[in-house]
Amino acid sequence: MIIGTGASPGIALGKVLIIKNEPLRIEKKEIRCVEDAKQKLLEALEISKVEISKLRDKVSKELGEEKAAIFDAHNMILEDPELIEKVIKKIDQEKLNAEYALKQVAEEYITIFEAMDNEYMRERAADIRDVSDRILRNITGQKVTDLSMLEEDVILIAHDLTPSDTATMNKEKVLGFLTNIGGRTSHTAIMARTLDIPAVVGLKDITEKLSATDFVIFNGETGEIIINPSEEEIRHYKELKAAYEKERAALEALKGKASVTVDGRKVELAGNIGTPQDIGGLQRNDAEGVGLFRTEFIYMNRDALPSEEEQFWAYREVLEALNPKPAVIRTLDIGGDKKLPYLEIGEEMNPFLGYRAIRLCLSEQEIFKTQLRALLRASVYGNLKIMFPMISSLEELLEAKKILNSVKEQLDQEGIAYADNIEVGMMIEIPSAAIMSDIFAKHVDFFSIGTNDLIQYTCAVDRMNEKIHHLYQPFNPGVLRLIKMVIDNGHKEGIWIGMCGEMAGDKKMIPILLGMGLDEFSMSPTSILPARRLIQSLHYDVVKKLADEVLSMGTADEIETYIEKFNQV
Repeated sequence: MIIGTGASPGIALGKVLIIKNEPLRIEKKEIRCVEDAKQKLLEALEISKVEISKLRDKVSKELGEEKAAIFDAHNMILEDPELIEKVIKKIDQEKLNAEYALKQVAEEYITIFEAMDNEYMRERAADIRDVSDRILRNITGQKVTDLSMLEEDVILIAHDLTPSDTATMNKEKVLGFLTNIGGRTSHTAIMARTLDIPAVVGLKDITEKLSATDFVIFNGETGEIIINPSEEEIRHYKELKAAYEKERAALEALKGKASVTVDGRKVELAGNIGTPQDIGGLQRNDAEGVGLFRTEFIYMNRDALPSEEEQFWAYREVLEALNPKPAVIRTLDIGGDKKLPYLEIGEEMNPFLGYRAIRLCLSEQEIFKTQLRALLRASVYGNLKIMFPMISSLEELLEAKKILNSVKEQLDQEGIAYADNIEVGMMIEIPSAAIMSDIFAKHVDFFSIGTNDLIQYTCAVDRMNEKIHHLYQPFNPGVLRLIKMVIDNGHKEGIWIGMCGEMAGDKKMIPILLGMGLDEFSMSPTSILPARRLIQSLHYDVVKKLADEVLSMGTADEIETYIEKFNQV
C-alpha cells in the first residue's frame, strides 16, 4: 500500500492512464527517399484532419457551435494548398525530412502573421502553431494525451495536472487523479473537489511506480492506494465505495433546508466554481450561491484573450442559472501557478509574490476594463457581486474601484444597462490586508477571506513545496487571529464576511469559524451538504466559547487536538 495526501474524498477503482507529454524535438536530417518523406507528411495530414474533426464534434455538442468554430480555422490551415506545397517543395529541393521541412515553413508563416497590425490576423499565428504541432507529432509519433477525447474510464496519473488539463478533459471518463506533487490546496486538489472526483496528491514518484497495464484502487480521503489489488481487496473497496455513495444519498434530505444552528444562527453555504459548466454541481448540492467564480479559467486553454462578448455570455450563464441567489465573481487572478501562453509575464524569482492578479490588471488596464464591461453588462441577469483579488494596499483597492466607475460611466454614455445594486468586495489573502481590514471595511461591501494564500503568506510556506508542507498549518494561531480580526473589523463597519479558501469546507474548522462569526462559507460543491449537516448540529453559543478558547492557545497541535475532542463529544 502507498500513502499520499488525500485531496478529494471518494473511492476510485480502475485502469490507469499515465500522462507524460514530452516536448517536441525536431532535428534536421538529410534524406535519400523524398517520396517516403512526402508520404509521411500526407499521412500525418490525414490523421490530423480526423483528430480535429472529432474534437470539433465533441466541443460543438458540449460547449456549442461558437466554441467549436475555432476548429474550422484549423481545418482550413490543414487544407491550405500553398502551405502544403511549400513543405513538399522543401522536401524535394533541399532533401529535408518531412518534420523539419514543415517546422521551417510553419515558422515562416507564424513570423509573418505575428508581425501584422490586424489583431485577428495575429491570432491566426497561434492557430498555425497549434495545427503544425499536431501534424509534427503525428509525423514523429510524439503523441500528446488529449484528455478531451478520452473514450474509456481511467484514473489519471501525472506529475501534476495543469489548469488547462482539468478544464478540457472529458470529466465523464475520469475516475480519479493521482499526482506526484501537490497538497490539499494545490490546483489539482481544488479542482478534484470542485468536480467531485476522488484524488490523492503528493505521491512523489507515482508516475514511475505505475505502468500502462496496472489497475489501482484508492481512497481519496485517507490517501491509501493499492496497485494491482487482490480480488478480496477489490471487493472490500467496492463495499467502501457503496457505503460512501449511500452516505452521499442520505445527505439528499438536507436539500432545501436552511444552514442554521440549533439556536438559530443562520449562515450561507456557497460554492466555488471555475467555469459555467460547474453550475450543475452547485445545483446538485443545493448551494446557496457562488462564493467564488475563478474567472481565470475562461482565459485558459486558448491562444488569445477572450473577447468582451465571450466573457459576457459566460457570466450571464452563471448569473441566470443562479438568480436570485448571489454570485461572487472574482476578477482575473492570473500569475503564480496560472500562466497564459499569449500573455508574456516573464520569469520571476517568486511568481506567487509577483506580477499577478490585481497587480497585472491595474497595469494591463484594457484587459481589466474588458472584463469589467462584460461583468457589468451581465449584471442585469442576476445577483452579481464583484470581488478584487490580492489587494495589499488601500491604493490598489481605490484604483480598482476608480477603473470600475470609469467603465460604468462609459456604459452610461453608450446607453448600455447594468444593475445599480452591485456589491463590490475584496479578498483578504495578504497579511497587510488583514491587519488593515478596519480601514478597508470602510470602502467595500464585503470581505472574502482567501485562506489558501493567507496561510501561505502568513506562515511563509510555499504550499506546493512537499518538503515543508507540514508547516502549512490552517490551525496556526497567527492565521486564526488574523481571521478573527478581519471578521470583527468587517462587522464593526456593517459588512458581511465570507471565506472562499479551503478552510471553509473543512469539518474541523467549521465550528471555529462559525464561532468567530463568519457569515458565508464558500467551498467545493460536494462539501456543502456535509457542512450543512454539521452546522445544524451545533449551538452558536457553544462554538463562540470554543472560538474564544482556541484563540488563547499557542500552538497549532494544541488547537487541532482540542477541536478533535470537541467534535467527538
